[in-house]
Amino acid sequence: MPSSIRRTLHSSSRGFRMRDQLTLFGVPDTEPTVVNVASVPHRSPFRYPGGKTWLVPRARQWLKSRPSRPAVLVEPFGGGAIIGLTAVFEELVDRLLLVELDENVAAVWKTVLSGGANALAERILEFDVTHENVKEVLGQRYECISDRAFQTILRNRMQHGGIMARGASLIKNGENGKGLRSRWYASTLARRLRDIDRIRDRITFVAGDGLEVVRQHIGRTDAVFFIDPPYTVGGSSGKRAGTRLYAHFELDHRELFKLASQAKGDVLLTYDDAPDVRQLAVEQSLTFKPIAMKNTHHAKMTELLIGKNLAWLD
Repeated sequence: MPSSIRRTLHSSSRGFRMRDQLTLFGVPDTEPTVVNVASVPHRSPFRYPGGKTWLVPRARQWLKSRPSRPAVLVEPFGGGAIIGLTAVFEELVDRLLLVELDENVAAVWKTVLSGGANALAERILEFDVTHENVKEVLGQRYECISDRAFQTILRNRMQHGGIMARGASLIKNGENGKGLRSRWYASTLARRLRDIDRIRDRITFVAGDGLEVVRQHIGRTDAVFFIDPPYTVGGSSGKRAGTRLYAHFELDHRELFKLASQAKGDVLLTYDDAPDVRQLAVEQSLTFKPIAMKNTHHAKMTELLIGKNLAWLD
């Protein structure tokens, strides 16, 4: 890919302005309404950097636009699974096929979806959040899946921004200066886990390679694919947030876009708005549209929604 396009949306220091990016490839510089995430039901036990709660209303739009209810929603980069969970809870799809490569995140989904949700919920409710107790749990090397699941949720809640990659530090002040306890919503977490337990017979979990699972289902006309990889397109000159946020951050983006274009069912991808991403979409005859959103610091940003046909967004 030409080095001339290896610059991201936010590379204003290199002379690439927001308006230049939003009009690239003929996409109009629009200002869509930013979703109020407080109005969206939070179904996931995770809090994620780059979480997609803001996208839930758009995902509803997308799934409701289908001529018939999809038999399965394939989410090959599961993470917190907010879109997939919402789709199942609101009966927008029959089933969810959730895939996650990270073994720690996978431990949570394996535990919750194999009947261990209630035990995990009780453990969360009973845990005494002190700095010493948190450090003790996070310092262990657990072999038991349920122990690793608890440790992962604790790490997700107690480290800055929900970042679970190595090197992330514990929060200090927390909300309203209350430190670690301010991020441990035990009753809320327990309720979410028990709610998921009630629909677990409609969720299949695979611990493995998301691209391979997409290949396995690429010929299904009754499947749809929600694709939100925790990786950023671009070389050393580009924005590489994924390298510090996630344990697994390498991905063949060109292959992913190729698979998306070949899928018999509909696809919806979400990516950082960058020239590289737009170029990949153009190469595979996929359409895209910039959508306004807010990050965890309430800064207004733009992401790209990419698909075969985005007429439902109009």
